[in-house]
Amino acid sequence: MKRLHRFMIKSFLGPFFMTFFICVFILLMQFLWKYIDELVGKGLEWNIVAELLLYASFGLVPLAFPLAMLLASIMTFGNLGENYELVAMKASGISLFRIMRPLLVVALILTSVAFYFSNNILPQTNLRFYALLFSVKQQKPEMVVKEGVFSNDMPNYSIKVERKGKNNNMLYDVMIYDHSNNDGNVNVTIADSGKMEVTEDKKFMSITLYNGHSYTEGKERRQGAERRFPFQRELFKKEVINISMLDFEFTRTDEKLFTHGSRAMNVSQLNHRADSLFSDYKLRIWRFAASLSYVGPVSKQVAWLANPNDSIRINPHLKPDTLVDVDQLITSLSTFEKQELYQRAIGSIRTNSQIISQQIDEMYNRKKMVNAYAMEWHRKFTLSFACLIFFFIGAPLGAIIRKGGLGMPVVVSILMFIAYYVLLITGEKFAREDAWSMDIGMWFSSLVFLPLGFWLTYKAATDSGIMNLESYQLFFKKLASFSFLKKNKI
Repeated sequence: MKRLHRFMIKSFLGPFFMTFFICVFILLMQFLWKYIDELVGKGLEWNIVAELLLYASFGLVPLAFPLAMLLASIMTFGNLGENYELVAMKASGISLFRIMRPLLVVALILTSVAFYFSNNILPQTNLRFYALLFSVKQQKPEMVVKEGVFSNDMPNYSIKVERKGKNNNMLYDVMIYDHSNNDGNVNVTIADSGKMEVTEDKKFMSITLYNGHSYTEGKERRQGAERRFPFQRELFKKEVINISMLDFEFTRTDEKLFTHGSRAMNVSQLNHRADSLFSDYKLRIWRFAASLSYVGPVSKQVAWLANPNDSIRINPHLKPDTLVDVDQLITSLSTFEKQELYQRAIGSIRTNSQIISQQIDEMYNRKKMVNAYAMEWHRKFTLSFACLIFFFIGAPLGAIIRKGGLGMPVVVSILMFIAYYVLLITGEKFAREDAWSMDIGMWFSSLVFLPLGFWLTYKAATDSGIMNLESYQLFFKKLASFSFLKKNKI
């Protein structure tokens, strides 16, 4: 390896790894902001939260790779241009393409690594992430007793306290309703004070009450005028209530429930799943078309077309009818025949309308499901290929801007990545809704940015001043002077 190659690779890898971890951290903050309500107030242990964040970080790697590539490329060539090292290389007869050659090899390697990660590692981490996230969402909030309001977090109990101790877990003016028998508010306990503690095995919440009363209303025992309503009252100086904590224990959901998700599959699995779903979708479309009401011969032809896998089907060979003057035919019918014809037509239309309204939503949802697997298949390639595209954008931009560090490169990178992401989301939306074909929709952002990268590379290789304000000022001055001379001639 030549000394120039080692120098370029060394100058690139440092900013790449730095920006990569920064991008993952920033994207992870977006994840926390989105799911913060699902994590707070559930008493989750730190290892559960750390595991969830780890899996979420793995899921953000496909987006972090292209952004880190763009930032690192701009910073590397920006630093070379700012320190006049790029000028010295060009003065020595080394072209920009030759300077970019070692980093192009690195970009190809990183593109392959990104695809391998998306195809082999990411499906497993997504499977564990969605299973763990579902378990966290099912986890009940921790028992929090607030002052002055009833808390119903505890199973079969409602508790209210007027005041809580500041430096300990003491409760004052406690009222507890026992709903364990589902009889309503017939069992209530009132105490001057109490203490709430979790047992050592963390299976029960122990509430110790002091100086109180318990009231219990029984069911009526007799009918008619001699009905009686038993009532029981007990005084106590100390009473202990143990509440089970089993409903608050964290339980993991079986990962097998999420194996059919599109994000938990590799390329071959997605391809097989998409083909199976699309075959089922076509079969349902054929059956839907056959269920509509047609004229006799047309109904036979549609039924024949709707069963392509039936080996014993017979083609009715529908022949076009001769031209008929409909107005003359209707005029020749009697009033009774016209009414009967109209009623039959209206009945067929209503039947078809009901069938269409019942099936259209189901067909739409099934097609979206088919598109989801196809989109995920393309996404594994597009996000990996974006690493190579952003290298051809970032390297010439850095050579043109000639600014290193985290100032101008960060601003330009963010603007470029936002534009790419907007085009990516736009293409995915059109592909999901079948407004565009799947290939065009999923590769729309790449088709726009790849020519841009080649154009920027050409401009940087020819030392074009597209980022030089003086060139634009000179252009507008020439334009203004040309307009002034043309006006004077007139």
